[in-house]
Amino acid sequence: MNNGTVLYDDGRIACDDRSVIIRRYYAWGAAKTIPYTAIRGVTRSPLTGLTGKWRIWGSSDFVHWWNLDPGRPKKETALVIDLGKRILPTITPDDADTVERILADHVGSN
Repeated sequence: MNNGTVLYDDGRIACDDRSVIIRRYYAWGAAKTIPYTAIRGVTRSPLTGLTGKWRIWGSSDFVHWWNLDPGRPKKETALVIDLGKRILPTITPDDADTVERILADHVGSN
C-alpha cells in the first residue's frame, strides 16, 4: 500500500485513499499501483466464458490484462479500468460493488 488509509483489501485488490493496488499483476508477481488521478473511467462488465470468467491471469485479446485470481471462475463481475492506454487493467474484486463505489468516489475528484 502507499501508507494511505485502507478503504478496501481482499488480498488481491486493495484501495487506499490515493490509489488502487492490483496484486500479482505482473508475471513475476509484482503489484501494479494506479493512482486515482490516472484513471479516466471504470466500466462494470459481467463475467462469462467469452468475457474472461476462465482467464486466471494475463490476456487473450491483448487489450484486457487480468491479475492472478484463481477464484475468478466463481465470480460474476469484472471492473475494467481505463487509463487512456491500449491495455485495460481488468479486475475481479471479491466485493465489486464496494470497489466500484470507491473508484467512483475518487476518480475525477482529485
